[in-house]
Amino acid sequence: MAESYYGTGKRKTAIARTWLRPGTGTITINRRLIDDYFGRETAKMIVEQPLVLTDTYGSFDVNVNVSGGGMSGQAAAIRHGITKALLQVKPEFRLVLKKAGFVTRDPRIKERKKYGQKGARAHFQYSKR
Repeated sequence: MAESYYGTGKRKTAIARTWLRPGTGTITINRRLIDDYFGRETAKMIVEQPLVLTDTYGSFDVNVNVSGGGMSGQAAAIRHGITKALLQVKPEFRLVLKKAGFVTRDPRIKERKKYGQKGARAHFQYSKR
């Protein structure tokens, strides 16, 4: 069996488990091709960014299991997972990927709702009388 590289990517509540294997460049997400999984071109572009940036597009088969979050969050999580897997393939990619901002995990998540309030920051309407 060919050598495979693994990376876990996260964004908001989306978690992507990503495997890279030397191959023809097929990207499979939850056992479906990327074109079937993502309807939007921007999501496909986000997923392919690390591969295009490191000139490895078409040389690896990407297999992803992703869960949680929405389409945009999942796309960013997959990008993060592919980036981490590429760092295992060749650590020299780190400089290029870091400069593009793909190595750092985006820490922004939804803020929790507070008690005595309508939401995280929104309050119930104040009435003097």
